[in-house]
Amino acid sequence: MAEDFSKDEKVEVSADVESSIHHKAAETTSDGTYIVDTKLQDGNTDASSSEVKEVRTTKDGKTALIPQPSDDPADPLNWPWGKKHQVLVALTFSALLTDWGMTWGTTLFEAQAETWGMSIVDISNSLSGGIFLQGPGGVLAVPLVQRYGRLPVLFWSQVLSCIVVIGASQAPTYAGFTACRTLQGFFNTAPQVIGLTIIHDMFFFHERTRKINFWAFSFLVGPYLGPFIAGFLIQKINWRQDFGVLAAFHAFAVILIVLFGDETLYDRDHPENNVKVDGIVGKIKLLTGIVGLRATGRPTLKTVFKDLIAISYLPYLILPCSIFLLVVYLWAIGITTSVTQFIKPPPYLFSDTAAALLFLAPMIGVLCAEAWGHFFNDWLCNNYIKKHNGVYKPENRLFGCWPAVVFSVCSLVLYGQTLQHSLSWAGIAVGWGMNSFAMLAATTAISAYVLDCFPGHAALASSWVNFWRVVGGFVITYFNMKWVVHSGAAIAFGCQGAIVFAAFGSIIVVQLYGHKWRVIYPAPAAEN
Repeated sequence: MAEDFSKDEKVEVSADVESSIHHKAAETTSDGTYIVDTKLQDGNTDASSSEVKEVRTTKDGKTALIPQPSDDPADPLNWPWGKKHQVLVALTFSALLTDWGMTWGTTLFEAQAETWGMSIVDISNSLSGGIFLQGPGGVLAVPLVQRYGRLPVLFWSQVLSCIVVIGASQAPTYAGFTACRTLQGFFNTAPQVIGLTIIHDMFFFHERTRKINFWAFSFLVGPYLGPFIAGFLIQKINWRQDFGVLAAFHAFAVILIVLFGDETLYDRDHPENNVKVDGIVGKIKLLTGIVGLRATGRPTLKTVFKDLIAISYLPYLILPCSIFLLVVYLWAIGITTSVTQFIKPPPYLFSDTAAALLFLAPMIGVLCAEAWGHFFNDWLCNNYIKKHNGVYKPENRLFGCWPAVVFSVCSLVLYGQTLQHSLSWAGIAVGWGMNSFAMLAATTAISAYVLDCFPGHAALASSWVNFWRVVGGFVITYFNMKWVVHSGAAIAFGCQGAIVFAAFGSIIVVQLYGHKWRVIYPAPAAEN
């Protein structure tokens, strides 16, 4: 049984509130509003019924558990704290490798240019296909996640990523290398899609935001940690061996999944559909998807794909993702993929070591954002609940984007002015760090909002968050450097800051009209 609640500790709530908590597919009321704090003072609730029922709470009795766990120890909500976090570690290390793997080569462009006799700008285009396919790859993984389970998709994503990275390290031509890198992007994006649904499967409402923040931190620190390590390795080994090290990291991720991973998909409405496995053979069948293939009561691939399309154009999903989040990532990835082209030539003349060390700046920014989000997002939620007598509206999550837009705009202006006027490299470092802070702050806030709005479609909604996120990363490599060369860094990055500020309007619109839209355009019934 989970360590944070007890069967013996109860609170009394009205039947209307209790039903919204108990029903797996309806953690919200009919209008999409969460009933969170069921232990209301003076017995005051918004429900009209006087019938009282008991629900499970945290040990201190202050917070009702949403959703209510079943009596089955195999229910992921009932797993011990240690097991939940072992699964989370296996997930987050794989998520760490997603963008870590794609940006690993950004500090190796110069060495590859010598191998194939090409320009550094042309070599950098090898990233574009892989970054683009992270979007469709995540979307196409969702039906597999819902039908065959979370664990096999996570397992095969790392196995196949390891294979294609080995292929990239041995590719005799640039075309072959680019093909392997493109497939790498298609296969390795699954952990960024599965993350929200695994967190939803294992953790209660009041726990999720911190777990989302940690999971998002893992895949957002990756774009900087990967080149940081690769930049040091290239000074001692050649670029092919450098990619061999990346393949070894993916192999380690496979080992973590085998040792610590478990299937979090659990049908609480129909427990008879849950398949139990024992022993090594059972674990192998679970990892490879054989158990999921034989499982009954799960949606068909066609059903999931239909629901995937149905939620893709809902305004309260598409607006914050396709406008604000896309723009934030557009410029953030643009900085990451081009920074060495600014700091290695005059006037900065960074060595390979110095260039690698500069990647500490965005990592510090992401680390600060993780610490900030660890407390700020919970404070936002708890403060709103207290002020509204236990009623919670998901749109409150989006206030987490307000600090993000300030940091994003200021970072781009500082970065552009520093480059334009050849100011101290500290301006580059601080600007880049602020930008990465904004990226994680926005990602956590929007991901938490999306999970609140689509608790029964976590994987589906997450895939669209990932899709719009990587669309920006794909297109930026084709025009960012050309824009800077044509207009100058100050104008180019200043305009980018202005675009972020304008895109923030989409967040305000969703905060104003999101509740109304959720009533008018509800999500399809939950699949599992």
